[in-house]
Amino acid sequence: MEDKIMSKVLEEMKTRRSIRKFKPDMIPQDILDRIIEAGTFAANGRGAQNTIIIQVTNKEIRDEIAKRNADIMGSNTDPFYGAPVILIVLGKKDWPTHVYDGSLVMGNLMLAAHDLGIGSCWIHRAKEEFESDWGKELLKSLGIEDEYEGIGHCALGYVDGDYPDVIPRKENRVFYI
Repeated sequence: MEDKIMSKVLEEMKTRRSIRKFKPDMIPQDILDRIIEAGTFAANGRGAQNTIIIQVTNKEIRDEIAKRNADIMGSNTDPFYGAPVILIVLGKKDWPTHVYDGSLVMGNLMLAAHDLGIGSCWIHRAKEEFESDWGKELLKSLGIEDEYEGIGHCALGYVDGDYPDVIPRKENRVFYI
């Protein structure tokens, strides 16, 4: 009986997968707004809402961020797998739970994207990007004065190819007392 009444949220959690090949087609802004809104509703320490999200759809800036991310990784490939949209999540550095709060935002972004038929992938190295002078200048150019730490990039786009299968869960990962 439980399988018959499983909520849509639980189903989305079970079926969401990281996408590593995206079509170049742009996602409509109304869909991006819904994904971003989901991110703003993530649980956060004391309800302080000390995370921010930067939407990047400008191809030139997106490609610059991709190049800098690849340089940090020591690669010359596109770390965003061709995704046309990047949502960058940052947490206020002086807030003790900023990494956890930002991680929850990332999770909400990816689940909302999946629910709306958009592929996603968490890409790291935002911390290093926004510790650089370039990253700090980018934040200043957006009027962001406080100090923020990059938590992650949520690469978004339409899936190019087959959606990855759900893999079986490993055993012996849950313990009961």
